[in-house]
Amino acid sequence: MTTILQISDTHIMKEGALVSRRLDTFDALSRLVGHIGDIRDQVGPIDAVLLSGDVSDDGSNDSYVRAKALLAPLDLPTYVIPGNHDARDPMRAAFADHLPHNGRLNWAHKVGDVYLIGLDTLVEGQGGGTLTPETLAFLSNALSEADGAAVLLALHHPPFASGIDFMDTIGLSNAHDLSDTVTGYNGELRIVCGHIHNLMVANIAGHTAMSAPSPSSTFPYDLRSNAPVGFMTLEGGCLLHRWNSGFRSVRIGPVSGAGPYPF
Repeated sequence: MTTILQISDTHIMKEGALVSRRLDTFDALSRLVGHIGDIRDQVGPIDAVLLSGDVSDDGSNDSYVRAKALLAPLDLPTYVIPGNHDARDPMRAAFADHLPHNGRLNWAHKVGDVYLIGLDTLVEGQGGGTLTPETLAFLSNALSEADGAAVLLALHHPPFASGIDFMDTIGLSNAHDLSDTVTGYNGELRIVCGHIHNLMVANIAGHTAMSAPSPSSTFPYDLRSNAPVGFMTLEGGCLLHRWNSGFRSVRIGPVSGAGPYPF
């Protein structure tokens, strides 16, 4: 059995700064990490943490140092991919233990029984993302190496439309290329992403794809063309992906109400 904790869109900033001058993402992530520590006995062993992009909001060196310090109490191997708010070089420096020394931040690591693959969709200076030919070739080679084993494939930008117009305009430009690359993989493959600060589930070439909530904010599911552009505060938690002869993914919230009460 292998369990990977996915935390996404933490948007940590340098000390003293708030996202949009109002959102304290540092405190929100701190509360989530504390909650995960409190429930470790309930959820069982965790093998690694996956940060699926927008670790930082401002791309500063300080923001990555602060994010690592917040996650340190979990005492788990931590793997990161960049989101549109991240900056490659500061991220590379902060997480040098598993990131490539140059080029795009694509990587593949065996974690227990799972091949964990991370893809770099960042187009620096833009909100939208793309999978370059180099990244698609990396993915194809990584899947060949996995050779039918369980794969958890992570990228920041969702390979599906969310219906939230202002987010889809900065989505993944070539989702069809990802679909073509994973088509025909003969093992179980789950695709996970972030970016839209909501839990959504879709099907990509016969494989389940799902997006993670953010620990601090969300975007309303509003399909109107004139929907307000902006975020709402919500401590939405994280996802726990467990492989045990099949994937099971569970949303873990940062807080719960009173109980449990007997039936």
